[in-house]
Amino acid sequence: MKIAVRAGMALAAAAALVVSVAACSPGGSGGGNGNFLRVGSTAVVDSLNPFVSDSDYSSVMYQYVYPHLTEYDENLEIVPSFAESWETNEDGTVWTFNTVKDVKWSDGEALDAEDVAFTANMILEYANGPTGILSGWVAHLNNAEATDANTVVFTYDAPVANVLTQVQALHILPEHIWAPKATGDGIDITSFDNAPPIVSGGPFTLESYKKDQMMMFKTNPSWYGKAPEIDGWGLQFFANDDAMVSALKSGQVDMVGLTTPPTAVEKLKSDGMVVQTGQSVSIKNVIINTNPEKTSHRELLNPEVRKALEYGIDRNEIVEQTYLGHAEPGSTLLAPISGFKNEELPGLPFDIEAGNKILDDLGYLPGADGVRVADGERMAYELIFPTAESGSGDRAFQTMQRGWEQLGIKVEQRKMDSDAAWDAITAPENKYLDFDIAMWNWAPPYEPDFILSTLTCDSLGGNSDSGYCNPAYDELYKAQGTELDVEKRHAIIDEMQQVIFDDRPYIVYAYPNVIEAYNPAWDGFVLSPLIGSINNLSTQTLTGVHRVEN
Repeated sequence: MKIAVRAGMALAAAAALVVSVAACSPGGSGGGNGNFLRVGSTAVVDSLNPFVSDSDYSSVMYQYVYPHLTEYDENLEIVPSFAESWETNEDGTVWTFNTVKDVKWSDGEALDAEDVAFTANMILEYANGPTGILSGWVAHLNNAEATDANTVVFTYDAPVANVLTQVQALHILPEHIWAPKATGDGIDITSFDNAPPIVSGGPFTLESYKKDQMMMFKTNPSWYGKAPEIDGWGLQFFANDDAMVSALKSGQVDMVGLTTPPTAVEKLKSDGMVVQTGQSVSIKNVIINTNPEKTSHRELLNPEVRKALEYGIDRNEIVEQTYLGHAEPGSTLLAPISGFKNEELPGLPFDIEAGNKILDDLGYLPGADGVRVADGERMAYELIFPTAESGSGDRAFQTMQRGWEQLGIKVEQRKMDSDAAWDAITAPENKYLDFDIAMWNWAPPYEPDFILSTLTCDSLGGNSDSGYCNPAYDELYKAQGTELDVEKRHAIIDEMQQVIFDDRPYIVYAYPNVIEAYNPAWDGFVLSPLIGSINNLSTQTLTGVHRVEN
């Protein structure tokens, strides 16, 4: 799924929500009384249906309400979850998972291996349609079979390098809820609103949800794992960073994460808040439409033009002035903390002279207004900019805009909400014909397979946001997925990064740090590169959070 930050909500709604969250918490209103954690964010949940949504906090929600065979611990190691143990055959094509016994969904129905098999097979059956957004988690899977209530067998068409991380992201859905949707052409799978109270098999149940406003969770007494130390938690969505940070300082929320602005770090510390920062898996990128069928500004299809654009980006200024040092200069698809980054690709330096030479040599000379002309068209572009990127993204864009002006290229922002931005990128009808340039970000899983998959030809019309298609890259992608030798897989992934670096459908300009802050009345937060403490891959984080002051 596309894990891109989304935002959008009226200020009046944000102000009203403070009352709503406080009223629903066990401790009543004001100051964070009780054992109910209130989290602020400017990134919203866009849908409760896992086959429709593509936002960060949607992923968080699924991790907390649905079981998963495995999960990451605080050290980013795969550990058992709903699968207590597993084994594989000699050639690595058959995996047998032994699940926790005598477990129930939150509505009292049995939760067992049948639900696992149903979920995997449903995604396989409709992978070319309604379930395509999650089909990467069942790559190379032929079928799943529950041989008894506590045993499920996954049979693959080849050895797969990342089975345990794939099933970590495979949300196990209740068969009795979803089976009626998985009939015919499967259109009911994506039209299902999955409204709360959602039938849960995770540590929390989702009790209420107001789109772009709030979510309320309670502990699930049927949860098979370690019981959370809190009674529940809520997500409150704010229109902007300033409103969110102010709510933390005033005691209206207890913690802010993911979208905490670098400019707020020192002030929050001086106000007595605990601030944690660290590397993340996130990448900030410029997206360039590389679809050979695009209808205008076809000069952007030339990798040399895209190379000139990269020379016009001052990454060091962005890191120092936009992120105040809470980031690293970007270069490849994979962040340094992933362990898979190709360190031989540091990114091109800021070099206006080199960029201008490329464009001069191509014969794209400045017109009377100083803007270069390519094949009769001014090199003046509209950059699609989702409002969720506002703040740091605006400042990064302004740095780029100044650099590109020195190249004789004019770029203007076109701000829109995330849904509209996605529609504009893929328009018309998922053909990627209309857009030229965009800015967005990925906060991908720790395992690199997903982010690598977003640039395959098969991802067109799905997770692709660039219109990129390169059969040679696709062959490398397939090879890394079935290469069991760790060093050989690393070498293939290095080569894939080199291909994308040279072709430049993406120009990765920064690896931002995770920044989160919380009231010292709370403790137990474990900072993770996967969206901080309220992360999208480990239920072990919130189950350890607790209140130390009353």
